[in-house]
Amino acid sequence: MYKLVVVAGKLRGQEYPLEEGENSLGRDESCSIHFPVPGVSKKHFSITVTGDTCFISDQGSSNGTFLNGKAIKRATVQNGDKIALPDTIIQVVYVEEKKVIIKKRVADDDDEADFMDPGTPPDSLVAKIFWAFKFKVMPVLHGINEEYEWHHLMGILCAIFSVAAISLTIFPALQDSKMILIRETATRGSSYADMVARMNNRALERKELEKIDTNFIKNEEGVKEFRLFDMEGRIVRPIEELNNNIGRDPFFAQALNWAIKTLDKKGVVLKRLLDDGEIGIAKKIVAFNPRTATEEAVGVIAIKFEPTSLKVEAAKSRKAYLESLVTTSLVAIFFFGFVYYLTVRPLEELNFQIEEALRGRRKNLESRFLFKELNPLRNSINALLARIRELNNEDDGDFDEEESDETYVRQLYEFLQGANGPAFVLDSQKNLAHINLEAEDLTGMRESASQGMSLLDVSREQGFAATVIELCDNSANNMGTNQQGEYDLQGIPQTIHVSCLLGRDGFAKAYYITFVRAD
Repeated sequence: MYKLVVVAGKLRGQEYPLEEGENSLGRDESCSIHFPVPGVSKKHFSITVTGDTCFISDQGSSNGTFLNGKAIKRATVQNGDKIALPDTIIQVVYVEEKKVIIKKRVADDDDEADFMDPGTPPDSLVAKIFWAFKFKVMPVLHGINEEYEWHHLMGILCAIFSVAAISLTIFPALQDSKMILIRETATRGSSYADMVARMNNRALERKELEKIDTNFIKNEEGVKEFRLFDMEGRIVRPIEELNNNIGRDPFFAQALNWAIKTLDKKGVVLKRLLDDGEIGIAKKIVAFNPRTATEEAVGVIAIKFEPTSLKVEAAKSRKAYLESLVTTSLVAIFFFGFVYYLTVRPLEELNFQIEEALRGRRKNLESRFLFKELNPLRNSINALLARIRELNNEDDGDFDEEESDETYVRQLYEFLQGANGPAFVLDSQKNLAHINLEAEDLTGMRESASQGMSLLDVSREQGFAATVIELCDNSANNMGTNQQGEYDLQGIPQTIHVSCLLGRDGFAKAYYITFVRAD
């Protein structure tokens, strides 16, 4: 939904919602938007809303209409554009509409069952799973589809699928490689603790921890820092930390608590993944007590490793995740395109055949595509068409062959060869058939890339395409007579002239469009 918001001037802060179709603004009270501001004409401009497209037309105002600083006669407007009037600036705002539908079920024995009524669940387990998915899970998506377009919902689902697929497949593999590295580091730290115990066996038996030699650990690759402390938390090594309390460092304090809790367990190793790509390893140092003839824990060695391989692994993991996400997103985009056009094509064919049937050019709807879900709809439409023929007392004989528009398009193409100015030709379906160089430069459409495509699809401005199509319909409905309108192209006001050729069946077969610069 579009609305106009006054951002500067006497009526600043006022908002005017725009209805579908034409909305007029001016000082006259008969206008859709009564705008009592001096300098504004009685009917200053009109703004037409067609779905998501919105375009503005100046209504011969005395002071003119300015769009984003440029004087215009007719132009497409978008969200955020500013319209300048005397002593007033109005901004065009597009508001996403959210429809809230409240359904109330009235208990009545005569009510017909809803087509989405789940009914009774089937007995088979497999059938019950499909039933639950269709009537319990899918209604959530159906509810979203009531507020948002189907192709938007499809795009969101493809994006969610891409992220979920990557997260469920890549993350476990990355976590496994990280855990392998942690286990290897834990094994290395455990071997250092065993080496300390072997090298200082006699000092450990006497509990003379101050005589323990740990200098070799400093020179080991990847070791950031270490602490050797007794079971009361007093640091023994390194010598510069002698007799300090271990509680100042979170990991070393955690190692002490872990050692006390696992005092009776032998050979266990504490492994922790710390911040900044560090790995913490802790192990109890045990010594033989000759008085009790048992081994007991006499201290704890805790080591912080900073392996370069972990940082490299983290960088590789991020790169692998991003590469996989990009690749999967590209695949999802192609998948979305395949599903979208596979679904839309049979619907476009169905719509085209319905229009032909209503014009009397075919009897029944028949599809080349295998889409059995559309068969009930197609059968219902065929039944309605048969009923219409019965009501109109139509003959059930063969229909006359449809008259082709090729001859008419070819005739207008000959006119195009001698055109003195921009011009192009549309076929009966308003697809671009031919366009000369002047019109290519003016409209931005290229015959080589746009021939045979709908004007709505190839035009840069939807307002321009809507204007031409409207003039084409007016010409077809007035026996092919010339129709004209105005539109600003590349900032230059142009008068558009449209005429059409009618076939023997009375329908328009080709359209001839020319431009004249408005002075």
